[in-house]
Amino acid sequence: MGGEFQFFDIIILAMIAGFLILRLRRVLGRRDGHEGGYSDRFRDREQAEQEGKRGDDNVVQLPDRSDAPDEAAPLDLDIDKDDPVAVGLTQIRVADPSFGPDEFTEGAKMAFEMILNGFSSGDRKTLKGLLSPDVYKNFDEAITERERAGEVLEDTLVGLRSAKIVEAAMDGHHSVLTVKFVSEQISALRDAEGNIIDGNPNEVIDVTDFWTFSRDTRSSDPNWTLIGTESNN
Repeated sequence: MGGEFQFFDIIILAMIAGFLILRLRRVLGRRDGHEGGYSDRFRDREQAEQEGKRGDDNVVQLPDRSDAPDEAAPLDLDIDKDDPVAVGLTQIRVADPSFGPDEFTEGAKMAFEMILNGFSSGDRKTLKGLLSPDVYKNFDEAITERERAGEVLEDTLVGLRSAKIVEAAMDGHHSVLTVKFVSEQISALRDAEGNIIDGNPNEVIDVTDFWTFSRDTRSSDPNWTLIGTESNN
């Protein structure tokens, strides 16, 4: 009987020991090769300070002004570098690194068509956003004169053959560019009775215009303003 009780006690103790081991493993966890290593707060702080002196990948370093180029990247132009236009374009690029001649020219083409359509249809709202106050005043007076006379301008842009920057310069903080537009247009002016008093609605004519645009390089507004027009026709 005594031996049976001792055997029974051993079983009870083994069960208790197993229970305690399970509790400990739940509390302490097991090392499975994926847990982080031991971290020494004081050593990590010292190491972080040393790495901070050498540079840390988790820290965004402010750019060193000494590393910034003194000038904007040179322009890729198919013209002589001694040409005044190239000099002017470079000056504009220095004042406004986001400036690009090709992008500007594409925008000028769109403005050319919008302004022609706005003038012929009397769309003052569109014109006001694209013209300088002086140019808008001239356009507005011409539109008003037509309206008073009951005249209708029919001006159709058939095609834009070319658009080339022919002048470029900085005027203080303002970029100033003149573009030569060569286009094909149909233009006719009718009186109040519908009779043609100028132009020919059945004839396509070549028109050469020189339009000057300007933009304040300090402004966050990327749009250019038409400040002058001249035509050879």
